[in-house]
Amino acid sequence: MDSVDVQVSRIAESHHGVFGAHHLRELGVSRHLRTYRLATGRWELVYERVYRIVGTLLTWRGRLLAACWAGGSRAVASHRSAAELWELPGRKSTFVEITCPRWRRARHDGLVVHESLKLSDEDSTTIDHIPVTTATRTLFDLAGVVEPVTLDLAIATALRRRLTTDRELEAILERLGRRGRPGTAQFRAVLLVHVADPAETASEAEHLVLRLVTKHGLPAPVPQYQIRRDDGSFVARVDFAYPELKIAIEYDSYAHHLGTEAHDRDGARRNAIVGLGWIPITATGADLRNGGHRLAKDVADARAVRSASK
Repeated sequence: MDSVDVQVSRIAESHHGVFGAHHLRELGVSRHLRTYRLATGRWELVYERVYRIVGTLLTWRGRLLAACWAGGSRAVASHRSAAELWELPGRKSTFVEITCPRWRRARHDGLVVHESLKLSDEDSTTIDHIPVTTATRTLFDLAGVVEPVTLDLAIATALRRRLTTDRELEAILERLGRRGRPGTAQFRAVLLVHVADPAETASEAEHLVLRLVTKHGLPAPVPQYQIRRDDGSFVARVDFAYPELKIAIEYDSYAHHLGTEAHDRDGARRNAIVGLGWIPITATGADLRNGGHRLAKDVADARAVRSASK
């Protein structure tokens, strides 16, 4: 039979470098041996009743899993840590954030604990062996710790990736939303925008472009529009369009436009669009950073030109 140290090492290997007191009980490790390993520097305490083997790398996921184990059987990664696991806007891996019914452990730097009794089985799942709130619950919790624009982007991303649905978001608001709960009002307001305007964009940047355009009082353009010739043959798919005015809006991602081949391809595509009488407008990263005033003016001017020529 393998030694205790070999068995513990295997457990830690498959759990992001950490192991818990519950593992030691299953292995029949005595309290004396545990104390000895800690005293001699073989093992090290991460959080109460959670350990690591000294010398092994302790990753952010390892610390997150350790915090969940320390918080009890119902503790889960939540809020910005859950967003990190789901790869959603608002995510953070500079600290560990969990939710549990009650935290009876010591406080630690870099650890944020939310105590909540409103955490049912339907609100939790696992990612990479780490207990975590579902995408739907993560979005609801995020509403209390991030700005509205970040929450809006996170919801749009989750919907685009089919991690949740409008119906599931409405259901969790009805189940958990109440006056005075952090983020409830913000979650309701942002969700209302998505329900009223369910247009699906292809990326986070494109969603921000859409929000910038409508924020300046312009009508919402049609996302992912296919431009075709009179005979029905395909010319191009543009990020947004006002088809009735033949105005196309595209987000210029620097990463997607590098190199001579890409430049030539984009130029030929733009020429084909212009040749069919369309006005192409480019949105840039600078527009996303500065509020989109230049973009909104270009769109408004193009709409005015086209409307006047009708």
